[in-house]
Amino acid sequence: MHTLNLGILAHVDAGKTSLTERLLYAAGVVEEVGSVDDGSTRTDSLALERQRGITIKSAVVSFALDGITVNLIDTPGHPDFIAEVERVLHVLDGAVLVVSAVEGVQAQTRVLMRTLRRLSIPTLVFVNKTDRRGARDDALVRDIAAKLTPGAVAMGAVRGLGTRAAAFTPYGPGHPGDQAGAAFAGRLADVLSGHDDALLADYVADEAAVTYRRLRKSLAEQTAAALVHPVYFGSAATGAGVAELTAGIKELLPASAGDPEGPAAGTVFKVERAPGGGKVAYVRMLAGTLSTRQELAYGDGDRAPVTEKVTGVEVFEQGAAVPAAGVAAGRIGLVRGLAGVRIGDAVGAAVGRAADARGHHFAPPTLETVVVPDRAADRGALHAALFQLAEQDPLIALRQGAGPGGLQELYVSLYGEVQKEVIGATLAEEYGLPVSFRESSVIHVERLAGSGSAYEKGDTGTNPFLATVGLCVKPAPPGTGVRFDLAVELGSMPYAFFKAVEDTVRATLHQGLSGWEIPDARVTMTHSGYWPRQSHAHQGFSKAMSSTGADFRGVTPLVLADALKRAGTRVHEPVQRFRLEAPEDAVPALWPVFAALAAVVDGQEVRGQVAVLEGEVPAARVHGLERRLPGLTRGEGVLETAFGRYRAVRGPAPYRPRTDHNPLDRKEYLLHVQRRV
Repeated sequence: MHTLNLGILAHVDAGKTSLTERLLYAAGVVEEVGSVDDGSTRTDSLALERQRGITIKSAVVSFALDGITVNLIDTPGHPDFIAEVERVLHVLDGAVLVVSAVEGVQAQTRVLMRTLRRLSIPTLVFVNKTDRRGARDDALVRDIAAKLTPGAVAMGAVRGLGTRAAAFTPYGPGHPGDQAGAAFAGRLADVLSGHDDALLADYVADEAAVTYRRLRKSLAEQTAAALVHPVYFGSAATGAGVAELTAGIKELLPASAGDPEGPAAGTVFKVERAPGGGKVAYVRMLAGTLSTRQELAYGDGDRAPVTEKVTGVEVFEQGAAVPAAGVAAGRIGLVRGLAGVRIGDAVGAAVGRAADARGHHFAPPTLETVVVPDRAADRGALHAALFQLAEQDPLIALRQGAGPGGLQELYVSLYGEVQKEVIGATLAEEYGLPVSFRESSVIHVERLAGSGSAYEKGDTGTNPFLATVGLCVKPAPPGTGVRFDLAVELGSMPYAFFKAVEDTVRATLHQGLSGWEIPDARVTMTHSGYWPRQSHAHQGFSKAMSSTGADFRGVTPLVLADALKRAGTRVHEPVQRFRLEAPEDAVPALWPVFAALAAVVDGQEVRGQVAVLEGEVPAARVHGLERRLPGLTRGEGVLETAFGRYRAVRGPAPYRPRTDHNPLDRKEYLLHVQRRV
């Protein structure tokens, strides 16, 4: 049986989880359709999800579709939980993007479709809520084509739009007298011929010679190649259009590929804690078969691979995870026994391969907050609990920083305030740790202003470590990360010492001159030197006469700090792209507000009596814009924002230091670093 790993994605409240329930009901997995409002859906299993009526964690549930096992992955729609969507993208064979027929294309919808197209993930669009008052069909298809994908093709028409009786009628092959079908065939040919030269030539030569069967075949091929995106209409509430969408999933989305007989290889996209505390890894198998009691290697390339025995495997069948002897290529399995496994780890033969070319697709978190235990005695338990949460969500970057009076405080990164509420509720309900949060602050980054070099010769007055290190730092394009190169021969000293330097460089760049991370840089090691293993006469090995990894880890921050000071850095702040719809006569009152908030408008369009403004606003000022908008637009303004980029902080100061950051002081550093003798 073939497998299709299908993601359901949407802007929050578009009806994504309701559609998942309807698909499970149509497949006979559930006897009745669950309700988000009642907290009875199959995929929203967390108590907090049921209370709030939103999806927080991705969930997998399966059903059979004419010989195909569909692993349906329901993902969060709220932008605060985009990290869950990030991980799911790595394992999808196809996706259904849900769009509300009432609200239309929204900010998160555009972010998701842009990413799906960039990754060439085959995607169908399902326009939900056609039974609601204010629903649109043809006008919405035009919006989808303009804002999401020019390859949008409506696969049918809606009768009774905006009423409870709304129904979806798929277009047919265009028999004589069927004007709608003929028009559909013409539109299909127009869209498909843009990517198929042979089809275009035949269509121009003789339109009638291009058969409907050929068009459908080309539609399946181009959908699988993510060139064309069929659009279906319906209602998850009533079930309208769901049968046609299911048929489209079967016909147009490609099943998984992979050899079940080859060496086992896969990737971990989710980690949970079992009731007993052990880890459960969600593994998408890329090749081979992973079996119970198998010795399995796993790792992420940044740490040495670990090998442990698999103690249990479960696969998804007809809505539930059931025990199995193994999980084969193309399928998703729950794997137990891997105590140190992390999200993003490769398993089996995939360990050591090049990193997934898809990389990271969404912006990193732009907010951080201090988590304070309500009971002072809980500080140690809070650190352990947050560490476990960070294992399940790697984008919850946990760090310690000095607070008022020098007390070490716990910081977590966030996408938004809703995520803060969820973390607080999780700590209270699952760990028994009531906490409070400080006001959220914006995370900045530092970028190199130029190039800089520094060098320290070992065992001198300024460098007491038995290690010689020279480093050169240069700017790197945004998004390329930290690259470490060697300008010295790899054989000039033991590899472990080079590794110690590289690891320390990456760790040190988490706090630049102003305390913010330097995410993109090229660092080259220009000098190296060490003291070979030596011993006194008639005595054993002496560390006092020989270099160790601790020597290189000790001197590297000093060299790197000097190189950074010579290069210089500038602090950059996150900037949000915004799209604002407001009454045209309210626009003049908005300009002073934009100026006060350092917002820049770079696009303006008037549609009837509505003005559409697009531009950029610093992330720290978005809340101020949201707060003032209703009063300036008589409550009619609609604001959508999404991360755009980082830009240099503007203002009289060249940079904005982090308030909890203490710059590296050489004397202070040497006093606190204990050299091993």
